[in-house]
Amino acid sequence: MSSSLLISDIGQLVTNTGPAGKGEESLGVARSQAIVVEGEVITWVGSQDDPAVQRARASGVLEISAGGNVVIPGFVDSHTHFIHAGDRSDEFRRRMSGEPYAPAGIWDTFRATRNASDEQLVSELSHRVRQAELTGTTTIEIKTGYGLDVATEVRLAALAASMTDQVTFLGAHLIPPEFDGRGDDYVDLVVGEMLDAIGPYARFIDVFCERQAFSEEQSRRVLRAGVERGLIPTLHASQLDYGGGVAIASDVEAVSISHATFLTDADVAQLAGSNTVVTLLPGTEFATRQPYPDARRLTDAGVRVAIASNCNPGSGYSSS
Repeated sequence: MSSSLLISDIGQLVTNTGPAGKGEESLGVARSQAIVVEGEVITWVGSQDDPAVQRARASGVLEISAGGNVVIPGFVDSHTHFIHAGDRSDEFRRRMSGEPYAPAGIWDTFRATRNASDEQLVSELSHRVRQAELTGTTTIEIKTGYGLDVATEVRLAALAASMTDQVTFLGAHLIPPEFDGRGDDYVDLVVGEMLDAIGPYARFIDVFCERQAFSEEQSRRVLRAGVERGLIPTLHASQLDYGGGVAIASDVEAVSISHATFLTDADVAQLAGSNTVVTLLPGTEFATRQPYPDARRLTDAGVRVAIASNCNPGSGYSSS
């Protein structure tokens, strides 16, 4: 059987080949198109009426008609917390009634996750991945961070790696209760034994740099340790208040900074002159009733911006 595929009758094809700017032109939209795929590579794109379409049909390729619909590249979800156990719908209901968001709800999830079996975690993870695929996501990043001990974080990383090659080590998500008042000791664990064990499964290293989580000094230490082990740095920062997340991203040459709701003009200018992508997570602002980040301010300044779901059990349980 041929490994070739012809997708015909495409009403509008988004190629992402247009000039930089705003609107449809920048998306490189072409009409009445067809695509030929060989294995995993798109080998031809052109008009539905091109003789190449008839030649492909004559060669016996599998043909799928798009029926005049739009064909777009698959979405890349570069920030998810897909692997966890437990349910925080009660917390969501309280927040919709006016209770403010607090990251301490993560503790409920990590207790459930520590107690979950591998079979339960895989079942729930597979369901979330499938839901994301059904809404057009074809590349998924998955973070650890709901174990907060060596054994559970390793389990999460290994299970996530069975679903994607975009695994992020987020042992520095929150300081667990057993390390209450001993945050630096927990960072010692994260950059030592935990990183040693999880490094082989992960591509990225992340930290939640907020007053309620990890200090700027601790965050730098975590990210630098990951870089020394060959991991790519990224961080959560400036979600709940202004802080030094942008400076840290610059120091470690982070590939991205997520949330970035509270940015000074100096932060924006620094980001515009860097290679760091600002990953906005508007689903979280919707779910937590926090202010939305000003995406237009960022793009107008020349900052590279991405949008991701931040699908997680407490502050935005949607992968769409």
